[in-house]
Amino acid sequence: MWKETFTAESFYDFDYTLLRWAFDPLTKLNREERWVDVPVRLGDERHVVRVTGSGTTANPTFDVSSESEEAKASLLQHIQNLFQWDKDLEVVQEHFMHTNLKELFQAHPGTPIVKDFHLYDCLMKVIIHQQLNMKFAHTLSTRFVHNFGSEVDGVWFYPTPEEVANLSYDQLRELQFSQRKAEYVIDTSRQIAAGELDLEHLSTLTDEEVMKRLVKIRGIGPWTAENWLMFGLGRENLFPKADIGIQNALKVYFGMDKKPSYEQMEEWSGAWPPYMSYASLTLWRSIEG
Repeated sequence: MWKETFTAESFYDFDYTLLRWAFDPLTKLNREERWVDVPVRLGDERHVVRVTGSGTTANPTFDVSSESEEAKASLLQHIQNLFQWDKDLEVVQEHFMHTNLKELFQAHPGTPIVKDFHLYDCLMKVIIHQQLNMKFAHTLSTRFVHNFGSEVDGVWFYPTPEEVANLSYDQLRELQFSQRKAEYVIDTSRQIAAGELDLEHLSTLTDEEVMKRLVKIRGIGPWTAENWLMFGLGRENLFPKADIGIQNALKVYFGMDKKPSYEQMEEWSGAWPPYMSYASLTLWRSIEG
């Protein structure tokens, strides 16, 4: 067992990351003790890394530990990429002090981008979750992982693209997937398994190039691509206008009687770049439990 301690570049609300992950029943965490067990897949190896918040939002420190001694360097690199402790969130905060979201950011300082644990897992999750309410979306993704993934020390790992590529549509239909959604999940996994869709390569491209590539795939629209960019890659300038949660949060924040139009959202967000993802997250946060 090894343990390393890290300090974030600036303030960082780790308790919010735990809240976001707690929405997903697949995540093993404890919000009171402030830890999360992160599933890390390195090639064919599966490792579990515990990340514990040992500081405060204003002075954030983190203890990272695992029993996988031989893979320590790779695991630390994965965790640092996932949590993005090197991002100066005070720069983001200062940016929004000069926008129409000033009061929102004052109420929720230090909100980081909360990434999913792996690029493939995130893509499957957003495909499964699209056009569903949150409760049923998590029910479906949990059934998917419990039936076809694997478990290490109580921590669940998504199945690999190769494993999903070998499934039949009927196997997902039995879990209450619609026929189309079963096709989207399996057909996309087959493209990945065959090397036709390289997520690691996609992660090196610009937001526009990623969007252009992903929306060509049957079953992936702009909302899905934007969410993968934000929660898979941690990109900073995404504003999914079609997201119902964001529309509702804007309705509440600006005291409207009905949800805003795309034109209103476009106008309001004019000063938010290059940090629109932080605006999106903080808007979601303002109406979450």
